[in-house]
Amino acid sequence: MDAARFEAGMTYEAFKAGMQQNRERLEAGEAVEIDARDVAYFRSLRPLHCLAIVEEWCADVVANLPVVATLAREVGPSFELRCFTKAQVPDLVAAYLNRGRFESVPVFAFFDADWREVGAIIERPVAVTEHREEQLQRIHAEHPEFGPPDAAPSELDEDARAALMAEIQAQRAADVPWAARQLILAIRDSVARAPQVGDRVAAAR
Repeated sequence: MDAARFEAGMTYEAFKAGMQQNRERLEAGEAVEIDARDVAYFRSLRPLHCLAIVEEWCADVVANLPVVATLAREVGPSFELRCFTKAQVPDLVAAYLNRGRFESVPVFAFFDADWREVGAIIERPVAVTEHREEQLQRIHAEHPEFGPPDAAPSELDEDARAALMAEIQAQRAADVPWAARQLILAIRDSVARAPQVGDRVAAAR
């Protein structure tokens, strides 16, 4: 990664303007409130560049990208975001495989002012994945008509499948503020080795 390649990416607003689906859901996510302590933390770092590999059809992109975009807006010029679709950066898609096998999106990769990678998050925070799995187990335990939690929803009849999806969506909607906070915390953990303002930084080679 270097400055020229990063700048070739889309701004968040440009990505949003080109969306053919899910734009309203994406914009709803912009209502997230970023804790002032998190804003102060990211402002204490030397400039960060966030490269996002995204697709508009992906629910995790729709949920997480506006959180990162809002964080970037709140932090200001020292946190810059650029968006790329998978087709634009096949080499980076291959470099950030989920569990070494899956081309998951979003990918958020973070680089310092000298374009050294300081962290990356693939798909969603681990805490969110674990919480969703626990929720799914609980939903199926409370609704035997949905069958076992490891069964494919496509195996259900139309009414039961619709009811299951509605239950899942209701749970996730209720968790939006919590999930956004988990993402911010995951980003903080991911960039923990990024240099702070005032740190001595070795020259890039």
